[in-house]
Amino acid sequence: MMMAINQAKGGSMAKDIGINKLYRPEAVIFDMDGTLFQTETLLRLVHGRLFGTLRDEGLYTQPEPPVEALLGCLGMLLEDIWRKLMPDASEAARRRADVLMLQYELEGLSAGDGLLYEGVPETLAELKRQGVRLFVASNGLQDYVEGIVLHKRLGGLFDGLYSAGGRGTASKTDLVRLLLEENGIGSAWMVGDRSSDVQAGAGNGLAVVGCAYAGFGDSGELDGSDVRITGFAELLELLPEA
Repeated sequence: MMMAINQAKGGSMAKDIGINKLYRPEAVIFDMDGTLFQTETLLRLVHGRLFGTLRDEGLYTQPEPPVEALLGCLGMLLEDIWRKLMPDASEAARRRADVLMLQYELEGLSAGDGLLYEGVPETLAELKRQGVRLFVASNGLQDYVEGIVLHKRLGGLFDGLYSAGGRGTASKTDLVRLLLEENGIGSAWMVGDRSSDVQAGAGNGLAVVGCAYAGFGDSGELDGSDVRITGFAELLELLPEA
């Protein structure tokens, strides 16, 4: 049964609570893109540079896919993103796109591009203060995840940063399973905005908090979540309910 949390007019919080299966967690595991980080604020700048370079190098001369198509692929593994966006591209073009994506993302982060969602630093700090262990599990590249944490000054808040690129896992479910095993975690919440996050939580017996504020997925993206939030800071309101 799902507990939905929505922001009511006038700033008050309206809660429609059914059977509450949330428990106070030992740890909270966060997706990165669309959960902690407003990825579109960085990718809109990276997108044009990436496809411009591929075109200049003669690796991909077809019309570039719209940036909205790239944003719609967030949460997928990079190899799956390029297969979807550039189905007729060569393997060399896709591998070059991997390199350019990371290069331009890190350059943008270093220059101050990209934004966290409202309330992310403060909410993470308060969860940490309350003794909750914090982790990231992302389908992105390890250097990218670490770059966000570094340049957005989130260092010291997380007990571990896990990525599919760094661990070579085939799915987020496998990545979260590895995280739980390596850190001896018995109870946790999985927090994310995509179906892969819901699957990763459910597949590992975790409560799932769906983030309904990013808007990258379709209407059924968060089906199966135990609770949905419309603002990141609402996580703190869930703890007393657990």
